[in-house]
Amino acid sequence: MATTRIIPLHIGKGRTVSTAISDIIDYVKNPEKTDNGKLITGYQCDSRIADTEFLLAKRQYIQMTGRVRGEDDVIAYQIRQSFVPGEITPEEANRLGRELAQRFTKGNHAYIVCTHIDKAHIHNHIIWNAVNLECDRKFRNFWGSTRAVRRLNDTICIENGYSIVENPKAHGKSYNKWLGDKAKPPHREVLRMTIDDVLLQKPADWNTFLNLLQEAGYEIKDGKNPSFLREGQKRFIRLDTLGDNYKKDVLLEVLSGEKSHSPQKKRMPSQEIKEINLLVDIQKKLQAGKGSGYVRWAKTFNLKQMAQTMNYLTEHNLLEYAALAEKTEAAINHYNELSGQIKAAEKRLAEIAVLRTHIINYSKTRDTYVAYRKAGYSKRFLAEHEADILLHKAAKKAFDELGMKKLPTVKSLQAEYAQLLEEKKKAYGEYRQARNEMKELLTVKANVDQVLGIERQEETEKEKEHNQR
Repeated sequence: MATTRIIPLHIGKGRTVSTAISDIIDYVKNPEKTDNGKLITGYQCDSRIADTEFLLAKRQYIQMTGRVRGEDDVIAYQIRQSFVPGEITPEEANRLGRELAQRFTKGNHAYIVCTHIDKAHIHNHIIWNAVNLECDRKFRNFWGSTRAVRRLNDTICIENGYSIVENPKAHGKSYNKWLGDKAKPPHREVLRMTIDDVLLQKPADWNTFLNLLQEAGYEIKDGKNPSFLREGQKRFIRLDTLGDNYKKDVLLEVLSGEKSHSPQKKRMPSQEIKEINLLVDIQKKLQAGKGSGYVRWAKTFNLKQMAQTMNYLTEHNLLEYAALAEKTEAAINHYNELSGQIKAAEKRLAEIAVLRTHIINYSKTRDTYVAYRKAGYSKRFLAEHEADILLHKAAKKAFDELGMKKLPTVKSLQAEYAQLLEEKKKAYGEYRQARNEMKELLTVKANVDQVLGIERQEETEKEKEHNQR
């Protein structure tokens, strides 16, 4: 489990307090990321109207204290808390997020916890109101707050039996890549994700944007094509090498509000994508001579695979066995259908290739064969033109076997070949995806079947023991 530093959320230039709060909370409450809002909880506020309640507390604070700040005013604070893939359920992650927020704010500030499940790892966005519940004080981001929240987070993690980041490094690396493993994302990807995080803070202008990147640990060379360097990099990285959405002119339009930022879709490193494996049949392995050490490993392995299996079932809304069986059967049928389409296309492509060759050979050798007939099928003529005559006969035989009375043109065959090839390429991409989905569903269903089988066996044994008594 990992957390980033505490992130102050400012009003920003050109925004009112109301729109600033709404912009922040609307993002973290995204229904596509929070299972249609089921993974959003609030403390001392209604999560559905948290932006309105935060705004009301802000106005009461101004009335009580008379303190008014400008666009640099902090309206809320955010912590992002991420978990190792397959280690925790979304509901448990939300509970730990609430515990972290409650203990860190000592229950003096209203907050919401939004658990996002749209990535390979589950993660929380914890946002609390800068104004306290009495509306007479504001939260002060003290020196060393990042270290304090990390220590508290690690304590909660250990208390609940989850892994922690042993040696956290200085910020600058995006939280969703900081999962405690040894895999390091490329420097360009880290820079893209840091820029994505900075833009979420709605910097007022280009200079503010650069300042936030400096705070994230980057050395900057500004200019027509700005470049950035952080610890561990050998050379500066230019913005125009990160992709079209990260060029300076595009980012300036985002900062001015002319367009919204579209983060580049990131491919998760292979180390982070954990494939679901079949459960180990421990009893069968024991019968094969495996020892106690293997049994201990297998039990841990099976627990991890079942956790990943449950995550898959939850993410795909397959908690009913009938739904899982139906989806698995549909995936198998879809895979077989695509496989049949590809095989049919490949068969026709091979036919076209052969037919085209025969048509070309038939055309080239026709005059020779006509002369051969006129020569009365002379053996001498055959000996002199044997290769051409054999090609002509082979082509004629192929046409007869296909029942072709009128030969298609080579041009039409080439057009059909090109179309089939394009369709095959398109189907093959879908075929690979369908194959992976089918394999995943078959593995998940096999794991569920094995667990249900073990449970039924245990119930049968208990019934036998009960009857014997």
